[in-house]
Amino acid sequence: MTTFDEREKGFEKKFALDADQEFKASARRNRLLGEWAAAKMGLESVEEYVRAVVKSDFEQPGDEDVLRKVFGDLKGSGMETTEGEVRMKMDELLAQAREQIRTAG
Repeated sequence: MTTFDEREKGFEKKFALDADQEFKASARRNRLLGEWAAAKMGLESVEEYVRAVVKSDFEQPGDEDVLRKVFGDLKGSGMETTEGEVRMKMDELLAQAREQIRTAG
């Protein structure tokens, strides 16, 4: 095996690891977002709502489905919020989730 082949395999492994960690961070962000939104709405069934938020991420690629779900639920419950505020919270929680994943192992 040449040095080039070894480097290529190393890059492939790093890419796979990075993609896996980003998936885990996104899933953790969705959990944290669900917990945050459930608390803001005063829901008693927090875990049920968290599962619904996590499940909403599988509707289409990207984060728009999660944003649409949480923002719609917050507005529907009478909360005064904007789409931008929810998006900022998503960004904040994604950074927090990435840090948790990074420090966990």
